[in-house]
Parts: sequence; C-alpha cells; structure tokens
Amino acid sequence: MRNRGKVEEEVIVMDLPEEVIERAKRNIEPFDTEGFVLGKGPVPAEIMMVGEAPGENEVYDGEPFTGRAGKELDKQLSYLGWTRDDVYITSAVRSRPYKWEKRPNSEEKRKANRKPNKKEVKAHAELLDVQIETANPKVILLLGGVAYQRLVDEKGKISEVIGERLETPILKYDLEQDSYIPSDEKYIVIPLYHPAAVFYNPGIRDSIYDSLDRLKSYL
Repeated sequence: MRNRGKVEEEVIVMDLPEEVIERAKRNIEPFDTEGFVLGKGPVPAEIMMVGEAPGENEVYDGEPFTGRAGKELDKQLSYLGWTRDDVYITSAVRSRPYKWEKRPNSEEKRKANRKPNKKEVKAHAELLDVQIETANPKVILLLGGVAYQRLVDEKGKISEVIGERLETPILKYDLEQDSYIPSDEKYIVIPLYHPAAVFYNPGIRDSIYDSLDRLKSYL
C-alpha cells in the first residue's frame, strides 16, 4: 500500500537546465497545486505525448499517467503496438491542480483533481518549450484540449481536429512579451482525446479508436 503521507518528486531523467526547473517550481507556487512530475521516456524521442497535468496517483508515484487514465493510456499504446519505452510523456502543467470538495455524506473535505487554468499553464510554459527542444520529437501527440490550446491554438476546440495530422508551428512562450508566439519551425502534431475522456463520455470510445487508426496510417 502506498504511503500517502508525503508527496514524492520524480527523479529527473531529462537533462534540463536546473534554473528552468527551479523557475517552473517557483512560478507554480501561488496556485493550488502540489508535487512536480517532470515526465518520463526516451531522449531524444521520436514521439512525444503532452497531456494536461498530473493527478493524485501521478504525484505520489512521480510518473505521468499512473492512475486510472494511465491504464487507459496503456491500452491505447498497446493498440498502437507501442509501450511507454517508445514515447516521451509529459504534460502542460507538472504539478497537480486541486480543489477542496466535501466527501459524499460527510462534512470532511478532500483534495480533488481539476483542470489547470491558463495561468498555471503559463507558469510551466518555458519548461515545456525546453522539453520539446531537448526531446526533439518527430511527432507530438496532444492528449486533450489543454495541450492543444497550449501548443497549437489558444482558443481552438480539439474536437474539431481530433485525429488530424497537422504540420504547423507550435506556440512558444515569449517571456519579454508575456505571450505565446509561433515557432519558426513546423512540427507534426496530432490531437487526440485525453485518455480520461472516455470515463466521462463512454460514447466516444469508437471515436477514440478511429483516431488511433488514423494515427497508425500516418506513422
């Protein structure tokens, strides 16, 4: 049984400037978040997956996608003929965003996962940019709307481009302008449903696997 008494940090496996990591940790401090899960996978990486943010399980395990959504991701990777050793997995935000909510039939409160907000995404924007530069992926898979809006279209709807092969600049954070600007180079980017989406909308399971079939045809 896991020891829930302490939030553990992942051993850093990607060689990144320490000042970038420390700046990301300082930037996130004002927000209701906890832990720090950098990412995991081969470097350089032909394929990079960018998710939303770690949840409770990920924070304590120190690895991305180890909870319920992680099991769903493993099924999808297996369907593609891949394992986690084939992809570098990270997220737009490295710390778990949480909110306090009452437990059912109780006055006791617990921390619940929530979607990261724009300010939290921006807090870790520089770090994601450096990770992408370091991993130098041939393909970036965007798992969910948070990743899609962070890297492709700040106001876009991922539902309109699920499973499409986009060859496009990606958005990088410009510290001086305090805004996102398109990269000079283009990347192959494929938006996919977040693995957890099927838990909230089981009716999209067929669409999920249709998009994975399209992904197979691209690679």
